[in-house]
Amino acid sequence: MKLLLDTHILIWLMEGVDRLPPGSRRKIDAAAAREGIAVSAMSFWEIAMLDSHGRIALSRPVREWRDLVLDAPGVSEIPLSGEVAIESVRLPGDLHGDPADRILVSTARLEGMVLGTRDGRLLGYGNRGHVRTMKL
Repeated sequence: MKLLLDTHILIWLMEGVDRLPPGSRRKIDAAAAREGIAVSAMSFWEIAMLDSHGRIALSRPVREWRDLVLDAPGVSEIPLSGEVAIESVRLPGDLHGDPADRILVSTARLEGMVLGTRDGRLLGYGNRGHVRTMKL
């Protein structure tokens, strides 16, 4: 099953941040070699917003950074669809209102992917059976 990376995981992975444990990196590499890993277009929106507000500092301009991500072996971008947008406001159970997280969850659900994250709220939502998650 394809792995969809949460935004913070993508940033940590691409920027070499130490917050990503070696075991998580191995899981990501294995997924990339098997089925490939996916990145939602919404993650690039979120990263561009964080960058424009000075909340993150990328190693290169955000457009170049995106190109670098998409040039990595086994990585594909999942566009935002109307179906995902609608699903994001109709998710089952109790999930917080962060639109980026809701889009990622909806994408994983509709595309049959596993959402790779360290976000406790998303992992909890997955534990309640609403989306497949993997702690990275």
